[in-house]
Amino acid sequence: MDYVNLGSSGAKVSRLCMGTMTFGKGFMSVGSTSQEDADAIVRRALEAGINFFDTADIYSTGDSETVLGKALKAAGVERAKVVIATKVRGRMSDDPNDAGLSRKHILDAAEKSLKRLQLDYIDLYQVHGYDPKAPIEETMEALNDLVRWGKVRYIGCSNFPAWLLAKANALARKRGWARFVTYQGYYSLVGRDIEHEIVPYCKDQGMGVLTWSPLAGGLLTGKYREGTPKGVRYAGELKGFIPHDDERLGRILDAMEPIAKKHGVTLPAVALAWLRGRPGVTSVILGARTMQQLEENLKAGELELSDEERKRLDEASEAPLPYPQWMIARQLARY
Repeated sequence: MDYVNLGSSGAKVSRLCMGTMTFGKGFMSVGSTSQEDADAIVRRALEAGINFFDTADIYSTGDSETVLGKALKAAGVERAKVVIATKVRGRMSDDPNDAGLSRKHILDAAEKSLKRLQLDYIDLYQVHGYDPKAPIEETMEALNDLVRWGKVRYIGCSNFPAWLLAKANALARKRGWARFVTYQGYYSLVGRDIEHEIVPYCKDQGMGVLTWSPLAGGLLTGKYREGTPKGVRYAGELKGFIPHDDERLGRILDAMEPIAKKHGVTLPAVALAWLRGRPGVTSVILGARTMQQLEENLKAGELELSDEERKRLDEASEAPLPYPQWMIARQLARY
């Protein structure tokens, strides 16, 4: 397993991160992993060299954090040897203050996450999305206080538009507050929108990029090529959650299949290996309900794609540039 810096920080994280959205029960038809299975998955991930674990308070309304905390205890891993990330923003109850990025909710939610995870501090505390009702100054000051008090080591954000990400970090820099060291966003062969604004900003600012849903909600497993099978999660509450074009998806899968066959791995391993090697990407967040899925995905940590294989995948997954990127490309071509 390779390790890299967590953005501009000095902390080292594995290039594969163990995502725990499946831990617990009840979150968007995804949460279904029992404590026993989670214990085994966490133990195997640690054996494979993964030291980075990602969760969120909203996953199964806190159950994911609880299950992860117990699994880490069961594994007997030394606290300093793992990097634990969680998130805040989602609605946790009907209470009007139990959601969002207000100072009140952030500070209250952090304490609750610490208790569920059975930790004294959180390594990476991430805001889970944009809250237009909370001033960004209030959000950033509250996060800075958590760092100053030692309850949080680093802060990150997820699902922010580029303009807000830049505004938040500029404000923090001006005030001398902690800045976001990571951005967690959707990135896959199916969805490369993040490459247009977010990744260039993160590379410019030294921020790490963490990728969620690298298999596009299961689309890159190939099991949807002939239609949606009965009983899989993409047919339930998550149906339509990941935007995609069927024709483009078909081209991507056609490009992936001979590569997977050549290397003797699954389609997911190819998709994960491609993403692991993309410019700016720090760590790819894996999801696994079963040990078999985890074992298959772990192969992406060692799979090295050739330049030609990467080119084939790049071309198959290429989408039209949005504005102003297509105009910039035209201008630079004549520069």
